[in-house]
Amino acid sequence: MDDLIPAHFIAIAIGFLLDRMIGDPPKWPHPVRWIGTFISKLTAVLNKGRFRTLKGAFTLFITVGIVLVVVFAVVVFSYQFHIFVGVAVEGLLIAIGLAQKSLREAALDVYRPLAAKDLPEARTKLSWIVGRDTEKLKESGIVRGAVETVSENIADGITSPLFWAFLLGAPGLWMYKAVNTLDSMIGYKDERYEKFGTFSARADDILNFIPARITGFLVILYAPNKGKISFRKRFAGWSKDARNHPSPNSGFLEAATAWQLGVTLGGTSTYRGVASKRPELGPGNVPLTAIHIKETITQMHIAAFIFWLVLTVIGVMFYAVA
Repeated sequence: MDDLIPAHFIAIAIGFLLDRMIGDPPKWPHPVRWIGTFISKLTAVLNKGRFRTLKGAFTLFITVGIVLVVVFAVVVFSYQFHIFVGVAVEGLLIAIGLAQKSLREAALDVYRPLAAKDLPEARTKLSWIVGRDTEKLKESGIVRGAVETVSENIADGITSPLFWAFLLGAPGLWMYKAVNTLDSMIGYKDERYEKFGTFSARADDILNFIPARITGFLVILYAPNKGKISFRKRFAGWSKDARNHPSPNSGFLEAATAWQLGVTLGGTSTYRGVASKRPELGPGNVPLTAIHIKETITQMHIAAFIFWLVLTVIGVMFYAVA
């Protein structure tokens, strides 16, 4: 087993690099789609009648349990066949569970028409990655939607999966992905899902708790200080604004981005015609423009790389001492 620990770190490095360079080929089948289909079928059967909260808990446990068993079996069999096969398989499983390139490309799909002053196209591309209404957004609103999405998903799509991969290998990463998919599908506070998605939403909050805070701090510490604000003021503003966000985790990411860029995020958005107002985050020293989308992508890459590097160093040191 000890021999597998260095192999585990190599597999994570391979997965991280593959995702950064290649991403997910669009025509390949993706496990998240399979997980989503399974959740949809369970939801259709169970999200009705009495005891919806308990049924939602069952949906969470059965989905996560199946994913863990399947991925664990694949990884163990691969390493038993040959250590090189194990590293390759685990590295691939980690790569397809990360979202560096796909997140970057989705943001650039909004940036390109926006930079060309094609607002209708930019609104359309933004609507593919956000839940808010985009039809009437001006340039600053389009930029805010893209920047908030990239910022929030640094944890959801990259650092949180990495965190659980370091702790539990590819099975840990896919445990997280299963919970995150459940939260994105049924973790809503509306009449249909408020009870059924309770356990999934809470589980997602718990799994993201540490990675989101570490990631936000890394953005404040290492990302370019575009707002030209002192570290002390940025750190204090980040800490305060993060806690004003309705999400227990997203605020630590969006506030970090806002303070590093010197912009304001949050405010009013509409969802299916209904206005939703969130606290404003950041100093608001700089108006939002298209270039901030690219600068947020830069933040994402810096924070993700340092997150991976720090966990690798800690893991190797722990292994060497043990």
